[in-house]
Amino acid sequence: MQSTPSPVPQRRLARQARQRFVEGLCAGLPQLDKTVLDFVTTLMSQTGTAREMQAHRDTWTDYQQHRAAWVDRTAKALREALSPHVSTSRGGQAAAGPGLAQFELLSDDVVENKIIASRMALTVSEQVSHQFDTLRQRTQSLEGQDLDTTDILRPDTVCLLLVEQWIESGLPRNDLLTVVDPLQRELASLLQKQYQAVNVFYVEQGVTPQNDLKSRVRRTASGGAPGAGDAVGLASQALAQSREAMGGMRHPQPHHGGPGAYPPGHGMQPHPGGYPQRGGMPTGFATGMTPLSRARQRAQGVMGQLRRLLTQPATGFDMVNAPPASAALAHALTAHRLQADTYYSGVGSLVEDYSPAAVVQLVGTVRERSSELKKKASTAGEKAIIEVVALMFQSILAEDRIPPAVRVWFARLQVPVLRVALAEPEFFSNLDHPARKLIDRMGACVMGFDATSINGSALEAEIRRVVQVIEQYPETGRRVFQLVYDEFEKFLAKFLTEKQATSRLVSVAQQVEQRETLAIQYTIELRTMLRDMPVRDEIREFLFKTWAEVLALSAVRDGPQHADTIALKRTAADLVWAAGAKPHRSDRTLVIQNLPGLLQRLRQGLVLMNVTGEAQDAQIKALTDTLADAFLSKTASIPQAHIDAMAKRLANLEDFINDATLGDMPLNADNIEMMLGIDASSIHVVADNGAPVEEAMVAWAQQLQPGTWYTLDHNGASAQVQYAWQSQRKQLHLFAAADGSSYLIQLRRLAAYLQAGLLQPKDEEGLTVRATRDALAKLDANPERLLD
Repeated sequence: MQSTPSPVPQRRLARQARQRFVEGLCAGLPQLDKTVLDFVTTLMSQTGTAREMQAHRDTWTDYQQHRAAWVDRTAKALREALSPHVSTSRGGQAAAGPGLAQFELLSDDVVENKIIASRMALTVSEQVSHQFDTLRQRTQSLEGQDLDTTDILRPDTVCLLLVEQWIESGLPRNDLLTVVDPLQRELASLLQKQYQAVNVFYVEQGVTPQNDLKSRVRRTASGGAPGAGDAVGLASQALAQSREAMGGMRHPQPHHGGPGAYPPGHGMQPHPGGYPQRGGMPTGFATGMTPLSRARQRAQGVMGQLRRLLTQPATGFDMVNAPPASAALAHALTAHRLQADTYYSGVGSLVEDYSPAAVVQLVGTVRERSSELKKKASTAGEKAIIEVVALMFQSILAEDRIPPAVRVWFARLQVPVLRVALAEPEFFSNLDHPARKLIDRMGACVMGFDATSINGSALEAEIRRVVQVIEQYPETGRRVFQLVYDEFEKFLAKFLTEKQATSRLVSVAQQVEQRETLAIQYTIELRTMLRDMPVRDEIREFLFKTWAEVLALSAVRDGPQHADTIALKRTAADLVWAAGAKPHRSDRTLVIQNLPGLLQRLRQGLVLMNVTGEAQDAQIKALTDTLADAFLSKTASIPQAHIDAMAKRLANLEDFINDATLGDMPLNADNIEMMLGIDASSIHVVADNGAPVEEAMVAWAQQLQPGTWYTLDHNGASAQVQYAWQSQRKQLHLFAAADGSSYLIQLRRLAAYLQAGLLQPKDEEGLTVRATRDALAKLDANPERLLD
């Protein structure tokens, strides 16, 4: 039997490993620097708005000035991080330190650094987790304890050090956010190489994988050799390790963001909406994050835990090439598919009673079915997958915000999801797997309905159809889930706007956006055409502010190439010509002959804008006064060729306009009511008001998914609303409340509501992520159930 080395040589070996690791990182810093420099150089060469291009140049200049300082300071900080491990009394120091640190008041800069570093560590850890886990276990076997939370071997420690030295070297934090993607990719590659190198060093010194495995095995209560309980111990250990690999990150409690949603020492107070605050503004916005992006990061952490659980030696599940299901299990799954209607018929009739007892019986029935399938499994991996999927659906069926009549159909998805999980391990690692997306979307769409309103509705019928299609589909992969997901999205687009009042409002809102968009585009083109023409300011103002609106309204109502619209476009060119100087008698004669027709067309256009009576007469008088003054003017005239070119361009104006030139679109609430032609008292038009808003929130507002439910706080009243529609350019967004009222909100105002917490999603996390987290929590408390 191999003798155990003495403690001092073991600690010395671990110290040497850290020194090798740090020196390897220092040697790789120039490549990190080159990656960032190449990125900002490429960024500077890209075209964009003047503001964007200037920002890119500033980023490049700043990095050129401070890059050497960043590399030098980072190398120095890495070597200084070794000092806690020079002494053999490291364990005592580590034990004494954290107690007081927990009560330290963190500055805003420290908090921001930790947020960015945590984001980097999440991405990096996913790529290096295997090599790091091996290194951590070997180091633990040498030192007799796990790595300290600030150990330089940890990816999160390295990330925080890089971030801190970036700021200390004088580089802006916003520039770090710009380069974080290529930086963290190169850092992950560097860490992977160094972890591999240190593991090779450990192997050369006799620290073998066998020793590592023994250090992870939980002994039985009698202290004897490993036995049947080893797999249970490994399952529990894997759960703990997966949390540690996340840098100690914990996850929020179900249905809300709890105090444990963020890393220890984050310096933030929990916000009722599920995101941290400092002062009056959510802190994540300072780093370009939204509650949605933070929820997605937490979700990725949960998925990482699940992957590590399933790939531990006790289960041996291959996340890359999954083996086919064992014969007995495959036969049982096929039999279930063929007999699904019979199997669930009794349970379905009970759930239609909406009683708590019926839901309890449903959960019990599904659990029994999982136990039967588990008995058919022949490998530890199959048993683990069956148990995880069962626990996930146990959580979904316990979600009381889902009406009972819908939960029975969700229960019937358990076996089809188990089939796809066995066939496609990506289900456990990809948040965008079609099976997950489908369950999340259907769940998000029904959470605002009570049992009475959902029962017998078109939405319930569609969910029933979706489940039945999946059950009867013979293949086990993602194809059917993607197919019905796409069909469900098409259904939602129609279902959410099919009510007569909603359909009318959507039609009008789309017309308003089209009109406002065209008005902006026509104004831009008119300004371009008249840039070098000697046109009076009064005529310019009329064309830009009034006639552009007339042209846009006619184009939306009749079409841009309709005869009436073409005539109104020609009127703009005629007005410009008539308002120019007329030194020749023939030109003056022609103006006098054409003036009655020109004024008539101007009046027709003003009628479209609802400008009549005295207001119209005042407009026409101002124009005729300007024309009379121009008639006698001795200034330069406008060449006829310019007028003809303008008329030709106006006739085909839509061929020249470009959405890229548009800024924010104004929204006039009066236009909505005028165009509806119905009582608009139940329609709340919430236009932009210039409130400051982060661009990250604007991007979030543009990504909202129709059908999702929110809590809206508007004018002091709270309402449960469902996101029903967005316009083609995503400038207008419609929310419908259960009482029949509607809220039409413009884009930047919607973003401001999201930023201020006045609009909060009812299910920010998603059904499947929450179900996965609940399953992991149960396995953490009761690891024996994973394989038993």
